[in-house]
Amino acid sequence: MNDALRSLLDLLALERIEQDIFRGESRASVVPRVFGGQVAAQALVAAGRTVPADRPPHSLHAYFLRPGDPGAPIVYTVDRIRDGRSFTTRRVVAVQHGQPIFHLSASFQTHEEGLEHQEPMPTAPDPLTLPSPAEILPRHAGRYLTPAVADRLLEARAAIDLRYVDEPPYATVGEPREPRSQVWFRTNGDLDKALADGADTVTRPLLDICLVTYVSDMTLLDSILLAHGRGGWAVGDVVGASLDHAMWFHRPLRADDWLLYDQESPTAQSGRGLGKGRIFTADGALAVSVIQEGVIRVPRE
Repeated sequence: MNDALRSLLDLLALERIEQDIFRGESRASVVPRVFGGQVAAQALVAAGRTVPADRPPHSLHAYFLRPGDPGAPIVYTVDRIRDGRSFTTRRVVAVQHGQPIFHLSASFQTHEEGLEHQEPMPTAPDPLTLPSPAEILPRHAGRYLTPAVADRLLEARAAIDLRYVDEPPYATVGEPREPRSQVWFRTNGDLDKALADGADTVTRPLLDICLVTYVSDMTLLDSILLAHGRGGWAVGDVVGASLDHAMWFHRPLRADDWLLYDQESPTAQSGRGLGKGRIFTADGALAVSVIQEGVIRVPRE
């Protein structure tokens, strides 16, 4: 396992400081605040550690309230809202410097048989035929705010192998495109080996879901940028941040297997944009649905 994946798993290994209170470390992001996917994943870990292992999460709904300080730990307080026969509900508040920065509600369910259908998986090329981050990011260094942006992105995403099916927003600045984007992703390392090596984290099914939650915040607003020919923060032609985030977990998945993240934006207005995503396993199972609204503003002159 590479050092970056070990570091990410360490971030998810929260310290229990009271029965339903946990503390997580932070690390620098590519922007001067804690990466939203990190806070969401850590909050889901905190909630999951108060729920029986046979009840994986089936949904979460979250609000990003304040920018997180990457130089300070985050305290997660879990409220045990409900423990039913089939469903368990938890509420988590993340606090830094005495103020809430993030709020999450999550619901967990025991396995149950029922009616089943799903949308078909969209077509996409084999991920191994697509350029890796190390190949594509330096290629567009001339478009970035500074030459160091490519290195910062590579470092921030070193735990995840994330490959764009088409060119990312920063590669086609000034060329509006259809507001759709696809990426393949998986962890840069085998998670079974990580757990066997003694990673102090959560059970494997919850770990997979928390890692997918982490990745889900990386590219979901890309489709908004594509519609307007904007390159994003790396180029400096928009400023933005996640506002709220919702996920529904439909079927089992493994975060160290290839997953296709199919994303689109139906609307943008009032300085906000909406992103919708579907995550499929490589064999075509619809595993996760995602919706996020974010602030997307054009910088003032």
